[in-house]
Amino acid sequence: MDQEQANNEANEKLMVKTWRAWRTAHEMVQDRGYVLSSAELDESLDDFKTNYCNIDSSILRGKLKFSAYPSPEMNAKFTPPATTQNPDPAPDTGTIWIEFLDEESLGAEQMRKFGRFCSENHYKTGILVSHVAVSASAKKEIAKFAQWTTIEWFLEEDLLINITHHELVPRHVVLSREEKLALLKRYRLKETQLPRILQKDPVARYFGMKRGQVVKIIRKSETAGRYASYRLCV
Repeated sequence: MDQEQANNEANEKLMVKTWRAWRTAHEMVQDRGYVLSSAELDESLDDFKTNYCNIDSSILRGKLKFSAYPSPEMNAKFTPPATTQNPDPAPDTGTIWIEFLDEESLGAEQMRKFGRFCSENHYKTGILVSHVAVSASAKKEIAKFAQWTTIEWFLEEDLLINITHHELVPRHVVLSREEKLALLKRYRLKETQLPRILQKDPVARYFGMKRGQVVKIIRKSETAGRYASYRLCV
């Protein structure tokens, strides 16, 4: 096998992995409640190769970016209740921006650049997907943009499989603020009495959960058909 053929085969394998991560990223955005077209969700490997790769199958990561806006249902779910002081509250949602890192390292400078882009363009959430490890200094940059935009990062490796599609992972539904309050009232609980789920838990990360949110976990039961439990994100 000559070097060119070996390089092409390596590029082909990497392309397939990136396509799988690209597909999962779209599914994750839709599962959070954002609007995407069926064409965006169902892009085939051949279409991905045509649209985002060179002729030798090397990936044009600079083109791997997309945005989505929240659905009416998502806006309704995450709109605070009206009050006398705020009779017409705005939803706690906004447009999301997703980008795949187009550099060979992800340090503070790259994360700062991404955070600045998201905040200047008024994206409520920005997700950066990286094919290389994320440095500790890059993670520290995320908090600096918190008042303007929520920055998240994922490794492509973590998105090769959609964990919510795994048969051992039950269905998760993030509750609205009102649903959380109703739950606590119904069972006469304080939120600190709920079992916990860490914000860094893979499923919590998939849904972009914030601290203080509650997720409903629906499991199958041989006797009851199904049952629900609840966890507080910490």
